[in-house]
Amino acid sequence: MATSLFRSALKGGLHKNYLRKTLCASFNLEKILCIHTSSLLNVKGQEINMPSLSPTMTEGNIVKWLKKEGDKISAGDVLCEIQTDKAVMSFETEEEGVLAKILVPDDAKEIKVGSLIALMVAEGEDWKSVETPDAKDVASIATNSQEDEPQESEQTTGGNTPGIELNMPSLSPTMSEGTIIKWHKKPGDKVSAGDVLCDIQTDKAVMSFETEEEGTLAKILLGDDSKDVKVGDLIALMVAEGEDWNDVQVPGKKKTKSSVAKEDVQKPKVEIYTSSEPTTRHSYDGYSPAVRSLLELYAIDASKIVGTGKQGKILKGDVLKHVTENHLSIKPPRTVPLPGETSSPKTVTPTTVSRPTKGPGYVDIPLTGMRLTIAKRLTESKTMIPHAYATAESNIDSLLVLRKQLKSAGISVSVNDFIIKAVAVALKQCPLVNCHFIKDQVVLQETSDISIAVATEAGLITPIVTNADNKALDEISAEIKELAGRARIGKLQLHEFQGGSFTISNLGMFDITEFSAIINPPQCGILAIGSGRPVIALNGKPQTIMTATLSYDSRAISESAASNFLETLQGLLETPASLLLTSPANKKRASN
Repeated sequence: MATSLFRSALKGGLHKNYLRKTLCASFNLEKILCIHTSSLLNVKGQEINMPSLSPTMTEGNIVKWLKKEGDKISAGDVLCEIQTDKAVMSFETEEEGVLAKILVPDDAKEIKVGSLIALMVAEGEDWKSVETPDAKDVASIATNSQEDEPQESEQTTGGNTPGIELNMPSLSPTMSEGTIIKWHKKPGDKVSAGDVLCDIQTDKAVMSFETEEEGTLAKILLGDDSKDVKVGDLIALMVAEGEDWNDVQVPGKKKTKSSVAKEDVQKPKVEIYTSSEPTTRHSYDGYSPAVRSLLELYAIDASKIVGTGKQGKILKGDVLKHVTENHLSIKPPRTVPLPGETSSPKTVTPTTVSRPTKGPGYVDIPLTGMRLTIAKRLTESKTMIPHAYATAESNIDSLLVLRKQLKSAGISVSVNDFIIKAVAVALKQCPLVNCHFIKDQVVLQETSDISIAVATEAGLITPIVTNADNKALDEISAEIKELAGRARIGKLQLHEFQGGSFTISNLGMFDITEFSAIINPPQCGILAIGSGRPVIALNGKPQTIMTATLSYDSRAISESAASNFLETLQGLLETPASLLLTSPANKKRASN
């Protein structure tokens, strides 16, 4: 009755919040309306899952929620405090909207990484009408009661020595899976705390997996080049020192008692018919047109497909996956005899089917996790940040002469080293450009930490030269070579490529004369450097001109501030002798 009244009133144009109050007051049906309005108003919630806040975290406790339902959320806001396996840490969201529903309350313990803990909606939507999962599912997450959890059973193979499990670690806050590049230990090797077991390709870079255990590596379950390994998956076994590693127990694939019982209950009885024509006609009612069309086209029994949609609903992708995995082909339509005709068997004459001419070949190259992450973040940057651009040209003849003189004196530096130094000094002189944009606020940076774009086989990475304005040119040169070398083999640590106050992207060595780059948030500026090119000046003399294009966040940096920065940079590049100076006081302060 309440649902019917609500639908009728909505058609009449009444506001949903007014209806909620009046109907609840009249019929005392608050609970009923809360259950049904989400389906009527179709407010979809965005899932907030339990994050991985440390490389070894697999579960955690929610200590306290710092936001309540209905609160506005901005990127960088702390939602709650979470007890990891190491410490109590803040969970900061990267999304914007309104916190609609807290599914796992304060003091909830042993929440698995990836479990649904809350829902949010876009700003302006009715957060009270958010569609929530079944109450039973939420209760099982929040209480984590052992009664509701299915008991796991597993079969072990191999010997009698119990093994210590080594699982796929989380090596970055956003990592959900990774690729095992290479193992540095082999079965039988002694392992000490801090030893590097293997190299793992995360969504950011190739990183080393250091163990915190001691013992002997007994069994490698996932070898080199194992791809798309989920965080938490078992990858190896080790045993305590002195135990027989050759006799280690290898756990089999785990199954829960509930899933085994479910398989036994749902296993269909197979009946064999001798009819030459299929006698079973599948009913495809209740599916979407696209799903129904595919089921009919391939004559698939829908009960054999596992649906990944809400409440197990079969989606188009589920059917296509089933077709691919089972190598199914399109079934020809059945011939139905017309009235009066007999369905006597007919002789089928084989025909020659002409094969299509093979077209030009192609190769599918799957994107690495790092490239997928780069694509996602650059798209977000380009769509969320109002980019503005400014370009300036500099005469770098004096810089090239000075570089040649330094080389004659035994000091080898590149044009890029001069640019890094000049940008760092210009940022000090123009502090309004040296900033981050966080939570609708401009945060000025105290140091000139320059991120340098370096291309690797896995994707683009940006190692950081910290306090670049206080370093000599030869120091910058040596540091860049060392960082770039380790970046190309995936050996950078997180703090060496995450952060920075400003970015430089130099494509001059590829004879690119001019281009614009995409801002790397929360930074507010990136400088695109082109190649030096010879031109004829107004006085008729040749000179070498280099173009620099500044992409800047117009929310944080004004046109005048951007112009002032480029003018300052131009002056430093055209009178490069000043870049040879390093203030001892500044250098001492930076080291402290």
